[in-house]
Amino acid sequence: MAVITNRPPDYDIIIVGAGFAGVTLLYHLRKQGHRCLVLEAASDLGGTWFWNRYPGARVDTEAPFYALSIPEIWNNWKWSEKFPSQPELRRYFAYLDKVLGLKQDIQFNTRVTHGQFRGDRWHTTTEDGSQFTSQFLIACPGPGTVPHIPSFPGLELFKGTVAHSYEWPEEGFELKGKRAAVIGTGASGLQIVQDWAKRVDHLTVFQRTPNTALPMHGEGWLQDPKMTHEEFCNYRRTHLSGVNYQFAPTNTFDTVDPAERQAFREHLWKTGGFPYVYGNYKDVMINRAANREMYDFWAQKVRSRIEDPRKRDLLAPLEPFHPMGAKRPTCELDYYDQFNRSNVDIVDLRSTSIDSFQPNGLTTTDGQFYPLDIIALATGFDMITGGLTHMGLHSVEGKSLKDEWKDGVKTYLGMTINGYPNLFFLAGPQGPLSFSSGPIGIEVQCGLICDAIKQLLAKGNAVVEATVAAQESWSQQVKSQFDGTLFLDSPDSWFLGGNIPGKKRELLTYAAGLPQYQKDCEKAFNSWDGFVCK
Repeated sequence: MAVITNRPPDYDIIIVGAGFAGVTLLYHLRKQGHRCLVLEAASDLGGTWFWNRYPGARVDTEAPFYALSIPEIWNNWKWSEKFPSQPELRRYFAYLDKVLGLKQDIQFNTRVTHGQFRGDRWHTTTEDGSQFTSQFLIACPGPGTVPHIPSFPGLELFKGTVAHSYEWPEEGFELKGKRAAVIGTGASGLQIVQDWAKRVDHLTVFQRTPNTALPMHGEGWLQDPKMTHEEFCNYRRTHLSGVNYQFAPTNTFDTVDPAERQAFREHLWKTGGFPYVYGNYKDVMINRAANREMYDFWAQKVRSRIEDPRKRDLLAPLEPFHPMGAKRPTCELDYYDQFNRSNVDIVDLRSTSIDSFQPNGLTTTDGQFYPLDIIALATGFDMITGGLTHMGLHSVEGKSLKDEWKDGVKTYLGMTINGYPNLFFLAGPQGPLSFSSGPIGIEVQCGLICDAIKQLLAKGNAVVEATVAAQESWSQQVKSQFDGTLFLDSPDSWFLGGNIPGKKRELLTYAAGLPQYQKDCEKAFNSWDGFVCK
């Protein structure tokens, strides 16, 4: 007679999340012979590109640098645009599954709500009460998966349509004849404005801080045809951020002639995208005068496109609110041109603020009422840490990760945490993802984790845990990388957690670049210095 037990299903490795990180890990860990299961809250693959379905959504990193290097995919998939749209990225994930057969090991519509290491296994519980056990747990929730919605008075009274950019319905909204608002002008807000301005009856944009957006030119280099797949993938990893630009080797004022500096910036501007900031002179993020000259060039370019003087001063002020690049810039196709339309206006939330919502609109503190039918909340995320702290992870002592990190994040290598044996995470705090192309940084971390698990098991160990001392040292190393930089002059940036009320302001990203990050981690894993292995 068969023995019936109530034991939860057991795996070698459970992976949480089926975005770029989760599918990359699944592909490589299956090749190593591990029995894996991916738990994904969404109903399909894609991670951030599943959830961010708002109109105009697209990546702001060039296509060949925003793709996985898996040969079966790389050699056959062709991008249609230099900066792919969200629908094309969804098609890319569908192709990943078609070629690699990913979905057979993924359980969709499954949100993890609790996880703890007990005995020698991770015990993971999901929203519907299902339980799973595994030797290793690898968390891949993504850096921007917990939407932030400010406590707007009376928002629940509004009778029109409201959606956060991350919670956009797949069918979208009817826009014809609508009076619309976009609250927030980060990457999501900017892209929604570019789309809605052309389709609604009237659009009001509520802006607190101007976005120093960079031109997203659609033409340009997609991949050097002379490079083999292996050569190109190695080329990506040798650059600071995994992309085809890095800071110039000279300081700004080493070039004495202003006209020569102007010509250099003009070249970067015509190239388009992030090179204008992160491919500029090497001192633009440490020298205020150098940064200001970079900003002034940007302002001159943008201001020339905006006809109305009031809008011009709000969108591209002559005096910057923060050093350029200290808050993550984004890229635009025709964002600034939309404000030349008669149906588009902008409200400065530094001179007024949202006072309350009514059934048919909102009122600002200066007494102005804005009649509205539809509102897009582009109000950001609990970036970098939120995905991990909202998973319900608990230490072996029963403390929640959310509580443990309340007074400051502590990790080792930006992938492990003391008190959480056999837990790895990707694209989280104190790792390199905020300053690198997502898929490339993920592949670096994935390779390190896969090698670490392989080495650990080969030497007969079953459990690995970071030490307290290693965490302290790594956290200090990450913080010291920002010493003397202008990033510290923008305390409300999500780089520092400053966009979330009550969140500790601290440096959350490894900033020395992917090549150095890989060296640091390989050194640690090869010696197991900073770990206790059992």
